Amino acid sequence: MSSLCIDESYLLFQLKQLLSIPSPSGYSDQVVHYVGSQLEALGIEFEVTRRGSIRATLPGSQNTLDRAVTVHLDTLGAMVTRLKKNGKLAVTPVGSWSSRFAEGGRVTIFTESGPERGTVLPLKASGHAWGDAVDALPVSWDHVELRVDQACHNRQDLLENGFDVGDFIAFDALPEITENGFINARHLDDKAGAAIVLSAAKALVESGVALPVDCHLIFTIFEEIGFGASADVFADVSEMVVVDLAPVAPDQNASEYSVTIAMKDQTGPFDYHLSQKLIRLCQGCNIDFQKDVFRFYRSDAASAIEAGHDVRTALVGFGVDASHGYERTHLSSLTATARLMIQYMQSDPTFPQDPERWASLSEFPHQPDRDIINIKT
Repeated sequence: MSSLCIDESYLLFQLKQLLSIPSPSGYSDQVVHYVGSQLEALGIEFEVTRRGSIRATLPGSQNTLDRAVTVHLDTLGAMVTRLKKNGKLAVTPVGSWSSRFAEGGRVTIFTESGPERGTVLPLKASGHAWGDAVDALPVSWDHVELRVDQACHNRQDLLENGFDVGDFIAFDALPEITENGFINARHLDDKAGAAIVLSAAKALVESGVALPVDCHLIFTIFEEIGFGASADVFADVSEMVVVDLAPVAPDQNASEYSVTIAMKDQTGPFDYHLSQKLIRLCQGCNIDFQKDVFRFYRSDAASAIEAGHDVRTALVGFGVDASHGYERTHLSSLTATARLMIQYMQSDPTFPQDPERWASLSEFPHQPDRDIINIKT
C-alpha cells in the first residue's frame, strides 16, 4: 500500500470552511451543498438522499465487498420553544449537551424573515444585579434564555421582529488555531471528521492509487440526535469505519496527539476483526494510536446496526478535550486519523466471504481462544 502524504493546509482550510457553516441537526442543507461542491471539485461521484445525507464512491477494482467511511455533518444546536414576556427567548437543546456550555454563546437565530443574532445567558446573568445568587443558579436549559440583538421588550416585540417558536439556533464555532498546532472551536465534532475524510479522499484521488474495492464516503446529517446512518449505508457494504471524536479526559485513554481506536462504547463492542485490522495498520505504518473504551458515547455505527444493517463496524477518533463544549484537538491527531483512513481504504477486505448475507460455518472466522494461543491450565 502507498504511504501518501496529507495536505495539512487543505485539511485546515476545509475545517475552517466547515466550521463557518451553521449546521445544527435539522438545519444542515447549506453544509450538504458545500461538501457536495468539494466532492465535485475532486471528481468524486455522489448522490444525495431525500433528507440530505451524501453517499459518495471512490471506485475500486471490484464492486463487491464494498466498504464505507462515515462522518456526520450535523452539530449540536438549539431551538426556540417560547417567546417570553421579558422579550427574550426560551430554548431547548438540539442534540445531547449541557446548558453549561451554551451560556455565553453567540448565536444565529434562523427566522422565516432571515437570520438574527443573539446571546444565550443564564436567567441571572449580572453579578451587579444578583450578587452571589448568580452562582446558585442551577445548570439546566430551563435556567437559560436567549437575548436577541433587537429592541425587544415583550412577546409582541419578538413577534413583530420575526421570532417564533421552532426557529433553529446555531452556536458560533469561534475557531482558533495556534502556531503550535492546537485547534480550539465548537463543533469539531464532527466537522474535523469531515475535513479528515475529504483530505484522505483528496490524497487518494490525486495519487491515482488503485483501491481494491469500492469505498463509499458517507456524510450523515442526524448523528447528534441518534439516527444518522440508519438509512444511509449501501446494501452491499460489508464493513464500515466511522470517523468521530475520541473524548480526552482523566479516566479515558484517548489522546489529542494521535488517532484513537475505540474498542467499545455504550452500545457495545465494535467488530473485533475490523478493529484489530485498524490496529495492525497503525502498527505497520508507524501511525501513533491509542485504544480506548467510551462510556457515555454512541455514533453512526450504532444507528446503522440498530437499523438492521448487517455490517461490521469500527470507530476511529481524533482526540478532543472538552467534547460537546469548547472543544480542542491538535493537528497531529487529525493527520494521524487521515493517514489511517488512507491505509484502510487501500487495504484488502477484512474477509472475502462478507458479501454473502449468510455463510457456512467453515467460512466464519475465529477469534483467538485457549487452544489457538496455547494457554495451559
